[in-house]
Amino acid sequence: MEDFVYLASASPRRRQLLSQIGVPFQVLSVDVDESIAAGEGAERYVLRLARAKAAAGLARIAGRRAPVLGADTAVVAGGAILGKPADCADAQRMLGLLSASTHEVLTAVALATDDGVLSHLSRSEVTFREITPEEARDYWNTAESRDKAGAYAIQGYGAVFVSGLRGSYSGVMGLPLFETAQLLRAAGVPCWKEQTAVTDGH
Repeated sequence: MEDFVYLASASPRRRQLLSQIGVPFQVLSVDVDESIAAGEGAERYVLRLARAKAAAGLARIAGRRAPVLGADTAVVAGGAILGKPADCADAQRMLGLLSASTHEVLTAVALATDDGVLSHLSRSEVTFREITPEEARDYWNTAESRDKAGAYAIQGYGAVFVSGLRGSYSGVMGLPLFETAQLLRAAGVPCWKEQTAVTDGH
């Protein structure tokens, strides 16, 4: 087994987090349908997508002995999965749902090898202070929320809304490092290497 991993994600946040723990990796683009199945709960949804991304990546690199890491994150409020906002009005709607309340962030991480796919689930609770409609609009205008589940980024400008966090900060960002390191260790991929590779894999 190689001592690096393919990352089946285009997310710069996941690249940043994997680099943070010194894991050598190459970025691998995959195409997975992210539609929510009828009657599918958030936990099952993120686990299914993380595993599907990892498996799709492994299929792309057939013949190369390196594991593929996949991940997926869902913001859940009132039992509903909040995806990426379609426009300003949608972002304002989502932030209105999250305002002055506690919501759940689920991130699943999966590692695919020739032996199969293993996965873990990270569950966190994030509490927001009250957000005014004007703040929600101004936040949209920063452009930060436009590609983020739940219309916010905890590691960016959106941090000003967060009054409490219970769980994994890296999990809320999109890649829970504790669970990720467990999967990588089991596959023989070391952390804390001096250099990482952030290139596109083909």
